[in-house]
Parts: sequence; structure tokens; C-alpha cells
Amino acid sequence: MAEELKTRRINREDMLELTRRMTISRNCFSRVVGAYFDEEGYVDGTFNIHFLKLSKADQGKNLKLAKAIPFADTNRQLKEYVFPETAKKPGSIWQLLMALKECELKNDGLLETFYEILGEKLNQNREYGFYLFYGCYDVPRKGNDKTEQWESEEVYPFLTGVFAPVSGDYEMGEPQFGFLFPAFSDRSGDPGAIAWYEKNADRPHEEFLQLLQLM
Repeated sequence: MAEELKTRRINREDMLELTRRMTISRNCFSRVVGAYFDEEGYVDGTFNIHFLKLSKADQGKNLKLAKAIPFADTNRQLKEYVFPETAKKPGSIWQLLMALKECELKNDGLLETFYEILGEKLNQNREYGFYLFYGCYDVPRKGNDKTEQWESEEVYPFLTGVFAPVSGDYEMGEPQFGFLFPAFSDRSGDPGAIAWYEKNADRPHEEFLQLLQLM
């Protein structure tokens, strides 16, 4: 697998910069959507809500899930993969992710299509949940001394996806795998790459990497 995957090293400071915008007081997310899957991968329920309409307690739970991706062990649990040009063709998952980002997760038709595709690959033999967050980060300009300035250098809109087992009344457990798209590289968004998270770095979910046409 390693010979077929094109990867780039992730700057840990870039990821920590994002996590600092994943707190209740400095929240960068505006919407969270999700689906719950049964043991066979069929959708058992969905939701779509503006992030700030959640209670403070639920905001905290969701931020903890989302933060698990960029806060992971960089370049081991969290790796950045470059999409080959063949993976960006019409009808690809890359194109669907781009469309979901552009609509800020407000298109339920696109989301239903995405859930159906995920369900076909989600053969975990247990109930699973998938949460997808839309965030927008005004990347502050940094001076020569590396301190942040007030003015924004660029706007970085992004998606964070989290897969976790569920128990009880759709209670999400610890994230097992997920992603950050587009990749945040050199303090800038790169739609040609995705940061992919695996809790168990030695056992990657190859079926999803194949779905993304990364291998």
C-alpha cells in the first residue's frame, strides 16, 4: 500500500493552530450533520443542525470529536495524502466532498448520496456513527516574529469527518478514523490533498482510501 500512496509531511503547528479554534469560546464550526449506521451499513437516522443551536454541553461533546482529528499524533495517526488527478474526475468522492464544502453542508440530497456510499463501505459489524462538521477559519497573517496580526491572510473553509462506534441512544464513542478536507498545509487550504486519521495507525481502513482513489 505504501508504494501506491503519495503522502506529504504535516506541520504539527498547523494542526495545533486549528485546534485552538475548536473551543466553545473560539468555535470555527457553523454546521454539523451526521448519520447513524446499523451493523449492515444501512442508515438508521440522520441529523443536520446549525452548530450554535446545540446546547453548550452538546457543543463541547461535538468539539471533542472534531478536535480528535487535527490533535492526533501527526504523521503517524494523521497523514496527508495527495489526490492523483484521476481521483478528481466527475462523479468521484473528491468532487462530492468539494460540493459538500461549497454548500456548507446545507444540501440534504448530496448528504444522502454521501451516506449511502459510506454505508456500502462501512462493514464494521457494529453500529457506527459518522459526524461531518463544516468550519471556516480566517487565517491570521503572521509577522516576521511569528506573532499573529489582526488582519486575515485567507479564509479556509473545511470539512472534518469523524467515524466512531455508537452505543445506547446514539452515543458516539471514541473516533476510530476520520479526515480533514481540504488539507491545511503551510497555513493554507489545499483541495488537492486530504488529512486522514486512523486511531490504529497500523491497521488503516484501506477500503476508504480506495474509495477516495488514493490507492
